[in-house]
Amino acid sequence: MARAFLFVLDSFGIGGAADAERYGDAGANTLGHIAEACTEGRADREGLRNGPLFVPHMASLGLGKAAETATGLGFDTGRTDLLATAFHGAAQEVSSGKDTPSGHWEIAALPVRFDWGYFPDTVPAFPADLTEAMIRIGKVPGILGNCHAPGTEIIERFGEEHIRTGKPICYTSVDSVLQIAAHEVHFGLERLYEFCKVVRKLVDPLRIGRVIARPFIGETAATFERTYNRHDYAVPPPEPTLLDRLTARGSRVIAVGKIGDIFAHRGISEVRKAAGNMAMFDEALGAMDDAGDGDLVFANFVDFDTEFGHRRDVAGYAAALEAFDRRLPEALARLKQGDLLILTADHGNDPTWRGTDHTRERIPVIGTGPGFKGGDIGLRATFADIGETVAEHLGLARGRHGTSFYRSIGGHA
Repeated sequence: MARAFLFVLDSFGIGGAADAERYGDAGANTLGHIAEACTEGRADREGLRNGPLFVPHMASLGLGKAAETATGLGFDTGRTDLLATAFHGAAQEVSSGKDTPSGHWEIAALPVRFDWGYFPDTVPAFPADLTEAMIRIGKVPGILGNCHAPGTEIIERFGEEHIRTGKPICYTSVDSVLQIAAHEVHFGLERLYEFCKVVRKLVDPLRIGRVIARPFIGETAATFERTYNRHDYAVPPPEPTLLDRLTARGSRVIAVGKIGDIFAHRGISEVRKAAGNMAMFDEALGAMDDAGDGDLVFANFVDFDTEFGHRRDVAGYAAALEAFDRRLPEALARLKQGDLLILTADHGNDPTWRGTDHTRERIPVIGTGPGFKGGDIGLRATFADIGETVAEHLGLARGRHGTSFYRSIGGHA
């Protein structure tokens, strides 16, 4: 029996990207700067957490070693011993972005070799003909925002006007994205989704990676709150991914969290969603229980990114990592002979960095499985090595991108 479990800690970069300067991110290090802040007491928050970063179970899989591989600098993991079956390393992204689709597609063995389209950091941010078409075809009285902005801030700024006028709030960032915020009740959730589908078609010629529905509730700027009914409308991958290859041969791919949206629901057998990392962890555990021979459980834990990275909340990010780590033994206990578990990330989002956007970083590649010999997999030249390792473990023929490290960790399939 061979099963694979791929858990993405969204935005949990470990620094060291060789091309970080090109993106304005030289020195960014999500893990390193969180750990440093914790050690110095800058991530203490009454009632939430205090002291050095404490993630012993990820440390036992080699998180500290992965950090050393990425930057030459580790972090204090205490006296945690490595599991005999654990493997560890880091990976450099070759895709031309630091966004969610690029990272996930590359993890699934399909690097993004083309350039995404982006909106300029101007006001207005969107071309006039696009704005006109959004209003006319989407049948809305106008749009608000039309700029680069953090999601929570722009809802606070325009939310009351949105309720009053019925105009959706449209904004972007340094990523290839057009986000649309609207009130779940006053505007309507289904109406928001339909409007996003209209906009998705309109931005296809501009090579925009995602249109994201950002519903919220509340009646005033002080009470507005985004809900977990977010929906991403992504461009489908231009070639078959690991997911397509698996489902084509009859295996199941169980997508937990926003994985289905990221891949435009291609190569996905089943989607399971929940509100928040811990509820998502419950769904991931249930998927592990349900997975059969040849199946993949692909889970994304988005709160690290949306709730803490973008909001530059160091203490919140640290607490979320510690909460995830406390539950990791539940996943490890479910591993059977023939199983492979990999923990990784899709990009960085250093909560100590300037601005509110993602950061170009290397990612951790740590994991285990009963019967593996483990060890150091070094610095991988592309995230696609992760997908090709999973492919080899599950008995697929080699793909076009990436190099499996399966045999180096004692693959036994």
